[in-house]
Formats: sequence, structure tokens, C-alpha cells
Amino acid sequence: MSHPPVGLPDPASVPTPVTGAPEATASGSFRAAFSSVRTLRTEVLAGLVVALALIPEAIAFSIIAGVDPRIGLFASFTMAVTISFLGGRPAMISAATGAVALVIAPVVREHGLDYLIATVILGGLIQVVLGVLGVAKIMRFIPRSVMVGFVNALAILIFLSQVPHLIDVPWIVYPLVAVGIVIMVLLPRWTKVVPAPLVAIVLLTVAVVVASINVPTVGDEGALPESLPSLLFPDVPLNLETLQIIAPYALAMALVGILESLLTAKLVDDVTDTHSNKTREAWGQGTANIVTGFFGGMGGCAMIGQTMINVKASGARTRLSTFLAGVFLLILVVGLGDVVAIMPMAALVAVMIMVSVGTFDWHSIRPATLRRMPKSETTVMVATVVVTVATHNLAYGVIVGVLVAMVLFAQRVAHFTSVKRLDASDADDQRVYAVEGELFFASSNDLVYQFDYAGDPKNIVIDMTKAHIWDASTVASLDAVTTKYEAKGKTVTIIGMNDDSAARHERLAGNLGAGH
Repeated sequence: MSHPPVGLPDPASVPTPVTGAPEATASGSFRAAFSSVRTLRTEVLAGLVVALALIPEAIAFSIIAGVDPRIGLFASFTMAVTISFLGGRPAMISAATGAVALVIAPVVREHGLDYLIATVILGGLIQVVLGVLGVAKIMRFIPRSVMVGFVNALAILIFLSQVPHLIDVPWIVYPLVAVGIVIMVLLPRWTKVVPAPLVAIVLLTVAVVVASINVPTVGDEGALPESLPSLLFPDVPLNLETLQIIAPYALAMALVGILESLLTAKLVDDVTDTHSNKTREAWGQGTANIVTGFFGGMGGCAMIGQTMINVKASGARTRLSTFLAGVFLLILVVGLGDVVAIMPMAALVAVMIMVSVGTFDWHSIRPATLRRMPKSETTVMVATVVVTVATHNLAYGVIVGVLVAMVLFAQRVAHFTSVKRLDASDADDQRVYAVEGELFFASSNDLVYQFDYAGDPKNIVIDMTKAHIWDASTVASLDAVTTKYEAKGKTVTIIGMNDDSAARHERLAGNLGAGH
């Protein structure tokens, strides 16, 4: 990970749990937030900053989904509060997100709000099932280069999401954004008692109000709710037809939500140098979506930008900050809606720009790093970034990155396989071949062409001591080699297999057909 720029506290300067602590619960629990006045203050103020940043984001995502802004705001409240208790990664923020909004938008457009709510509930149920089944284990198959690309693409998307707020606006917006950035860069040099983003938001709001400056405000983004969310049940027929309508969207929502949440959890693990329970995070996200659906919300998942505000910019480390982010959000939009509405968007844009700068892994694009890094690793990172930025979907970028990494890895490993002819043999009627390397579909395809079927003597020995058989493709190739020799009246003996290879060969040899 890159070091945070000036203005964002270094994670190392904030007390964190001991590496390897089980699920980071020791210092990430609610109780830990009350261990000292300083920690409690950090968690409370972090929750407030995140709540302020959530408001315009939730409204924007509601517009993307094609629903009333209240649907997104209520979803952010219920997601944050629920996941603060059930999630496996303390201090991570879950709320209404753009990725989920894009997935569910067609449901609203074609079938209405009730079908959206039913989709969210079903999507949550699928996430719970996937979590219980251990879907979190897929994280081990995501290479570091994909994670670096994921982080860099995230930073770019956070920045690009602010660009619309800087186009066709009064000129005074630009100085306001610049002042906000300066405050967040310089203030931490003097004091870290109060999060710099909160100070920037408050000072810019006061300045705009006192000077009667006419600039876009949070209130311009959409109407804020005036009442609390209430329980409801979607008014849809409980039959197979309804299931056929919502199931594809619910599955897509579940997969996208889990992938983004697990990647965000891993990112926070790296930032805080702690371990989290990914399985609990997976089913916790599902439960949070179920709760959100029954309160009329649009669903969501881990919100990466707000999580970085909470963890990296504000120094939060416990579940209290996540819980308070949801509580403060509800208080602000329902009880203090008139105050929140006058906040200038310039202040929030400045905060998000600093978050994007702090999130980007600058070390990964230094010339010295690029020269040292294998081209395949750089290709994977670039592919992840390009697809993510092009589609505005982190899940697509990660999937493409993993696929590219798999292909390049297979090509690389395939070259490590060799067949050597050992001429030193006491018997004139025997020829020994030594096969070395990892044998799988990519590396064993050419195996059949490495032997001299016509020129070899009667007895052939294939020594597999330094090789390993990984799949049926390799067994099929060995079968083809044996068949070709037998067609010329020669005998093949395979020796030296390790236990795993021998078991796989014994089970499959002769049962895969005659294909070469």
C-alpha cells in the first residue's frame, strides 16, 4: 500500500491490534472504543465525518437506481447500523453503493419499487447462503497485482465521481475546493485532535453561509427525508414468476456486493495491519441487505471511499465508528436536514479528492517499480484498472484481472516443463526419458511430441520423479504417448511418480478415450 499524503494520518501512527489477532475483535469491538477518551473521540468524530460524506453519495446512487433519494439514505442507515454488529471487519462502512445501484436499476425501471425491495431481500438471502458455504475463501485466488489494480482503479473512480461537481459551476467553487484541500494538508501538522476533513467541512460551510456565497449545496442533490424509515413487506406475488423476474438481478447483486465487500475488508486489513473474519463479513452483508430490504432500502455493500475516510483519514478502528456513521446520518437528514442542506458540495468534493490521493498506490507506478516488476504483473494491474474505470464496476475489473493473471501464469509455468533423453543406459534395448516440471493442460499439450517413437528401442522408461501430474489433460497425454509406442510394438514403463500423481494416473489412465 502507498503511504498516505500529508493531511491523512499514517495508519502506523494509530494504535492497532496485534497482527494475527483473531478476527481483529480485540481492538475492533464496541468495548475497545471506550478504552480511552482519545479513542472514543476519534471514533465519534470519524462517524460524523463519514455520515456527512454519505449523504450526497447516497442521493447520487439513488438517482442511478431510479428511486427516491430517501430510499438510498435509509439503505445507508440500515446497512451501516446492521453491519456494525454483524460484520467481520471492524470500522468498515457499508451503505448504498453505485455498483449495486447499477445492477438493480433495471428492476425499478421495468417492474417498480416493490420488485426492487424483493430483489434486495433475495440478494441478501443469497449472500447469507454463500457466506455460510465459505465463498470468502475465493480471496486466496486474487493475486497482489489485482489488488493493486483494484486500489488504483478505486482511487481513480473516487476522483472521477467528483468531476461532475466541478463542471458548469460558479468560479468560486474552485477556490473553495482548494482551501478545503489546504486545510486537510496543513491542519494535521498542528493538531490531530479533530479530523481535518470535519474541520474543512465546517469552516467552508460557515464561510459560504456568512458570506452568502451562491454555490451548489447538498440540498441541491435531492430532497432529504422528513420521517424515520418503517418496516414494510414488498407487495409482489409470491410465486415462481416473481422469482424468475428477480432472481437474476438478486444473484448479480449478491455476487457484486460480496466481492466488493471482501476486497474492501482485505484492503482495510492491510491498512490497519489486522486480520478480519471474511466469512462473517460475507453473511453479515447478506443479513444487512435483508434488514435493509424490509425497511424499504435499495441495498448495498461495503463502501470503499467512505471506509477510507473512516479508517485512513479519520483513524477509526472499531465498530462504534460504523454504528455512529449510520446513526449520525439519520439524525442529520431527518433532524438537521435544513442544516445539512446548506453544506457546500465543494467541501465534500475536497474531502473525496484527498481520499482518492491517499488511496492510490503511488509506489506501484514509479519508474523504478515498473522496471523491476515483471511485465506480466504490470499487465494484470493495468487490465484491472482499465476495465474497472471503463465499466465503473470494480467487480468486473477484478474478474478480468484474475482471468488475465491466470492466463499469464499458465503460460509462464508451461515453459518450466521439459523432457530429457537419458542416453546413458546399460541395456541397448532400453531408452529412458526424464520428465520434469508441473504438468497440467497448458504444459502437457506438447508432451506427446517430445518422444522419438520410430527411432527408440523396444523398451521405453519414462521417469516422473521430478514431475507432478495435476489434471486429466496430462494423463490423456501420457496415454497418447503409450498408445503411439504400443502401435509400434514397444513397451512403456512409467516410474517415479509421487503419491498424488500416481493416484490420479491410476484412476484416469486408459479411461479418457484415444484423443491425443
